[in-house]
Amino acid sequence: MATDKAYKVLAEQKGISNKKAKELIDKGLVFVEDKKVKIARAEINTETFFRIEYPEDIEILYQDEDIIAINKPAQVDSYDIQDAIDGAELLHRLDRDTSGVLLLGKNREFIEKAIKEFKNRRVEKHYVAWIEGVLYEKIEIDEPIFTIKKGKAFSMIDPVRGKKAHTIVKPEELQGKKSKVNIEITTGRTHQIRVHLAHIGHPIVGDEQYGSRTQAKRVLLHSAKMKILDYEFNAKEPKDIARYK
Repeated sequence: MATDKAYKVLAEQKGISNKKAKELIDKGLVFVEDKKVKIARAEINTETFFRIEYPEDIEILYQDEDIIAINKPAQVDSYDIQDAIDGAELLHRLDRDTSGVLLLGKNREFIEKAIKEFKNRRVEKHYVAWIEGVLYEKIEIDEPIFTIKKGKAFSMIDPVRGKKAHTIVKPEELQGKKSKVNIEITTGRTHQIRVHLAHIGHPIVGDEQYGSRTQAKRVLLHSAKMKILDYEFNAKEPKDIARYK
């Protein structure tokens, strides 16, 4: 059985450069059947058939002279969206795996006004997620979060070094041993929802970093609605969130 490095096999199969193949694997867009290829240099059978899943096109939900609201596809970096939209600046970020409402400002004056709203916790942020286990009732989580930002960010509950974080979780539907939940956060710590849900024993489906044991193409978290100043934006749930299979 002949083997070679995954990115070389992919490059050969798709007629692309080794560099491009490595990039696609690093961005989490390459699959073998339903499993994501995680290590570009892993030795793999040269007969392996790869599938590339490109993210959906970026959908603009709304724009005016001050703000642009995007329905961010999963597996796209928030900064890549900022780079793709001329003259726009991120007002906040969503994790790479998270889909949904992402806001960018279009002029300095508005950007500063909006950032003040985020700082003063006057922005309403609603998410939808699938979580491990069965959740029957509303739960509020008030646990301080501390983030280590060396390399890949990692957050944890830390009563001493952590910053205040507040999350409200409400059950919406059950599917086997998984629950679909609505989440509202009044603070915006790195990986806040993921850490808080893992802390109560209900990590988000697909979130291996924080203890999910279920294989999924991504962390099943979606930013469904945001309210800032006089604006309200809603992003339709993508297929993987709307129906868990």
